[in-house]
Amino acid sequence: MMLLWKLLVLQSLMGCLAESSVLQSPVFTKQPGSIVYPVETLEKNREVVFSCEAQGSPPPIYRWKLNGTEISPKSGSHYSLSGGNLRISHLNKDHDAGTYQCLASNSFGTIVSREASLTFAYLENFKTHRRSSVSVREGQGVVLLCGPPPHSGDLVFSWIFNEYPTYVNQDTRRFISQETGNLYIAKVESSDVGNYTCVVTNTVTKTRVQGPPTPLVLRSDGVMGEYEPKIEVQFPEVVHVAKGSTVKLECFALGNPVPSINWRRVDSVPFPRKVDMRKASGVLEIPYFQQEDAGTYECVAENSRGMNTVKGKLSFYAPPHLIEKPQDVQKLIDDSVVWECKATGKPKPSYRWMKNGENLESAEERIQVGNGALSISRLTLSDTGMYQCVAGNKHGEVYSNAELRVIAVAPDFSHSQLRSQTLVKVGGDVLIECKPKMSPWGVISWRKGSEPLRESNRVSILDNGNLRIWNVTKSDASLYTCVARNQFGVASSTGSVTVKEPTIITTLPSTLDVTVGESVVLPCQVSHDPSLELKFTWFFNEQLIHFAGHGGFFEKVGGHSAGDIMVRNIQLRHAGKYTCAVQTKVDSISIAVDLVVRGPPGPPTSIHVEEITDTTASLSWRPGPDNHSPITAYTIQARTPFSLGWQAVTTVPEVVGGHRLTATVIDLSPWVEYEFRVLASNTIGTGEPSKPSKQARTKGTSPKVTPANVSGGGGSRSELVITWEPVPEELQNGPGFGYVVAFRPHGATGWMQAAVPSPEASRYVFKNESIQPFSPFHVKVGVYNNEGEGPFGPVTTIYSAEEEPGRAPTRIRAKSLSASEIEVLWKALPWNASKKRVLGYELRYWSRSEREDTASVQRTVGNQTSTIIRGVKGSTTYYISVRAYNTAGTGPPSSTVNITTKKPPPSQPPVKVMWNTSNSKIILNWEQVKALENESEVTGYKVLYKKNRHSRPNVMETNTTSVELALPTDEDYIIQIKPFGEGGEGSSSRQITIPRIPGPNAVGSASKVSTLSALSTIALSFTARTSL
Repeated sequence: MMLLWKLLVLQSLMGCLAESSVLQSPVFTKQPGSIVYPVETLEKNREVVFSCEAQGSPPPIYRWKLNGTEISPKSGSHYSLSGGNLRISHLNKDHDAGTYQCLASNSFGTIVSREASLTFAYLENFKTHRRSSVSVREGQGVVLLCGPPPHSGDLVFSWIFNEYPTYVNQDTRRFISQETGNLYIAKVESSDVGNYTCVVTNTVTKTRVQGPPTPLVLRSDGVMGEYEPKIEVQFPEVVHVAKGSTVKLECFALGNPVPSINWRRVDSVPFPRKVDMRKASGVLEIPYFQQEDAGTYECVAENSRGMNTVKGKLSFYAPPHLIEKPQDVQKLIDDSVVWECKATGKPKPSYRWMKNGENLESAEERIQVGNGALSISRLTLSDTGMYQCVAGNKHGEVYSNAELRVIAVAPDFSHSQLRSQTLVKVGGDVLIECKPKMSPWGVISWRKGSEPLRESNRVSILDNGNLRIWNVTKSDASLYTCVARNQFGVASSTGSVTVKEPTIITTLPSTLDVTVGESVVLPCQVSHDPSLELKFTWFFNEQLIHFAGHGGFFEKVGGHSAGDIMVRNIQLRHAGKYTCAVQTKVDSISIAVDLVVRGPPGPPTSIHVEEITDTTASLSWRPGPDNHSPITAYTIQARTPFSLGWQAVTTVPEVVGGHRLTATVIDLSPWVEYEFRVLASNTIGTGEPSKPSKQARTKGTSPKVTPANVSGGGGSRSELVITWEPVPEELQNGPGFGYVVAFRPHGATGWMQAAVPSPEASRYVFKNESIQPFSPFHVKVGVYNNEGEGPFGPVTTIYSAEEEPGRAPTRIRAKSLSASEIEVLWKALPWNASKKRVLGYELRYWSRSEREDTASVQRTVGNQTSTIIRGVKGSTTYYISVRAYNTAGTGPPSSTVNITTKKPPPSQPPVKVMWNTSNSKIILNWEQVKALENESEVTGYKVLYKKNRHSRPNVMETNTTSVELALPTDEDYIIQIKPFGEGGEGSSSRQITIPRIPGPNAVGSASKVSTLSALSTIALSFTARTSL
């Protein structure tokens, strides 16, 4: 009993100190690792040190175990401790080899390190000093045994041929097994005769020993014949390989000829790039072994005499790796703890738990261990300590530590005070929670005001210490105090209960009936305790209404004491259940209003084409929702690939009443794909259309429509060209549509006919050498399809192809009007309706630097005898020819004339433009423009003036550098000045804006003006002339 109280006091102290982070349970910072010790150094330095360090407060105390038995490093022992490190001197490989573990302990408990082994590596000498000779035939295979001496640690084998330093080189014929040390020669040759010595090296001790030589001699009874491979070096049937390690498989065969060695996986999966297949040495090496590398591997030895194979399975294993570890916890007495410990590995790890360095036995029912989990219920102080989860399989173990602190605490409300004020409505229920921190759990009592609380059928203290009051009245308003006691002390916490009047919705539930487009107010009136603030929330079909969203349809109109809302411009989607929820700090209530919205009908469904002919279609459908207003009529629309959207159609009956669900569409076009849809109407309006029916094609019939705009003419000599506008597909009335072209010369009685089978055709050409140029023909075009022939169109007259004009124009003259314009004149050919008509003239012109075949072309129409060529270059010689043309082409060219264009106009604009005003007149002055050497002389200037930017300018010409204008006083003016000469107009000055005249006199210049405005009427002075 005294020990229990000491534990209680210690745990209470530890709990307080732990909160200030003074004490700490032991945690390993360094754990021992396995050691392989060379025996040869025992005489020189006969000691090893296992490292072990741990953090903790109080500082940890260390102990060690060898093969599960605790070591006592007493005085005079060859074991000694330095901190947590274990030093072993005077090593003895028979007594000191084994598994070591470090234990670190402080007042919180004990933890155990991972296991570390101490092994001794050595290599003894060969026992025998002489070996018998091995006698073989040439061509035979041989195996020379190594027989390594007793040893510990990994070995490397090599062979000396005759004497050092001549070593046997491995190739396709010779192989040294690093598993057995034996030397294999697949096919003995005469050069192989000699002495062979096995050399064994210990990779740990670095020592090397040589065996006795083995003589190899040839028999004299003949040469060995060829034989199939015999595999002498093979790997086990099952090889267990650790994750991430490197595995090497050996395979070698004797045979004559020398066998080739190849590797493959039985499942035909190709080797990854990391695999090294050293065929010459018969080794398959797989580095960084993973799960996907596991499988059955096959070695194939093959020569010309046959093949032999050996198989083995590589099995993947992985030591345990923790993926979920227990964490330190601090619990109260009688509480419970559950720790999960999970690890990966192959085979699947098993689990055990340790407490303070010893295996935990679940002798008590409250302690349960299973599948890596540890649970302890009804905790006591004796459960305090260090726990370790150990996950292990046959390839290793991993440890994870966790501390359990079970503490004793006097009652404490510092982190769980009673609510300072609890609000409750009259008639309601209230629960006052009392949750002090104390361990072990003690006794809870309550006071109302200053008096102990009396329990009744309305007032009850629950088993967990909480206080519940049912059907609250005004008399329940008071201060309430929770008092907690255990053997370590007493504590209390106080809070008040305030009783308020309940909130009541005075609006009765109802159903409202409205029409699409109307607005309606949904009422939510309440009575409530005036000291409480109300919060109104509305839901539509149980979804919260966000008044800032929803397209502005919803608006709060109730103010602070009512929750009324208005729904504006109601749509069908607004029909449903609206709920008004009212909330205060004390209570919450709600009321629902059903809103019925009447509107146009919904779209009909199941539109089917029941029967279809060449011009009619019988339809059926099912009604959609009537949206609370009976359907009065249906409208049918149709769409084809040729129509512009949906079009109304004619039906039988003409008016489809709301009670009908069938109708016949008439006046359809034959052989056209139609889609139909139906719209329903009621007294409110017409609803959305149905989904389209499946496409249905009307039946075909003979065509009724003939091509339009039958005409023609032109073409080549002896041709009659006939053209027309193709009949649209929707009027072709069936497949196999084509045209029948009928024609005859004027005065003939019989018709010639030709079929044109393409519905897209718009032209037919009849060629016959007997056709005279420009002869009139009567022509008509008919139609047909697979259903039969249709009518012919009206007869029209078309002329056959005419001949090109036979004569050239004469009297060709050319005149340069400016640097960019040339006027050309000629004498016209006779203009008549002969067989060589003239429709106009074609001019060809080219400069001296151009070829005639690249000439530019300009045409005139009619009996015109002159034209102006524009856009030519200044100071350039041009050659010009003229020829007549008609529909057959152009006639012979005229004689060629040449003309040189005038010099280009001045390129410099007028500058230093000055203006001043006086007596409602404006006087403009500018500097004389001087033409450059290659430009035409300036002969005058044009002054352009207008009222605004978009009006047409007036033009005034002058041969001086000044002009006087009479202008009104209420407008701004826009003016430009251009020089001109015989080469045309030159560059314009910048636009000048003259503001309206502010007074009798004003002066200005172009450089001061940057804006443009409107012009008024302008009068001209004596020396100017105006052209409009």
